[in-house]
Amino acid sequence: MVTIEDYYVYLFPNYHPTRMITLVYQPFVLTTTALFAYHEAKINTRMRNLARYMLFFLSSFGVIVLDVASSGRGGIAPFVGLCLIAAAFGVADGHVQGGMTGDLSLMCPEFIQSFFAGIAASGAITSALRFLTKAIFENSKDGLRKGAMMFSSIACFFELLCVILYAFVFPKLPIMKFYRTKAASEGSLTVTADLAAGGIKSQPENPLDEEDQAFAERLSNR
Repeated sequence: MVTIEDYYVYLFPNYHPTRMITLVYQPFVLTTTALFAYHEAKINTRMRNLARYMLFFLSSFGVIVLDVASSGRGGIAPFVGLCLIAAAFGVADGHVQGGMTGDLSLMCPEFIQSFFAGIAASGAITSALRFLTKAIFENSKDGLRKGAMMFSSIACFFELLCVILYAFVFPKLPIMKFYRTKAASEGSLTVTADLAAGGIKSQPENPLDEEDQAFAERLSNR
């Protein structure tokens, strides 16, 4: 949404969208991240990350639906809807920031470098894509709208692709199976759904000895 704020500045000149979108977004991402950090030992990691990707997809699609429903006109009602979508983006971001980072760091710390390098690259690609959509259409209200909707449509496609890849491809990768099986054997309770999605039956629950129990407690924040 931040990438297409030029369109919203033109559409809502009296509501300061560059400030309001950020102010609405930040409390939701912070609160969601804090809640997941506190309850991390009980959270199904697979469902958490899938919920994030689905929420991002639905929010991106909601941007398009809102614009079509309002016919590209400003006003308080469309702006309130835009703020609600920004809040949904914040909740989605709160799901994934700790979810993916924690998941990868538990597997192998070196994965974190690739993950954050990908985030940095995605930011550059997103900016380039926005430049492209602005260059394609003329610099007018209608041109800004078409460019913003084209950008949102492409974002929707990639978010849907992320949902499909994480749901059906990611769990079946051999390296993912290895690390999640290892985590389950060490007492992690958050990877059961990941193992099931990868076609691996979870091991029967056995009482942990003192050494295993101490290690399992290290996987939690308590």
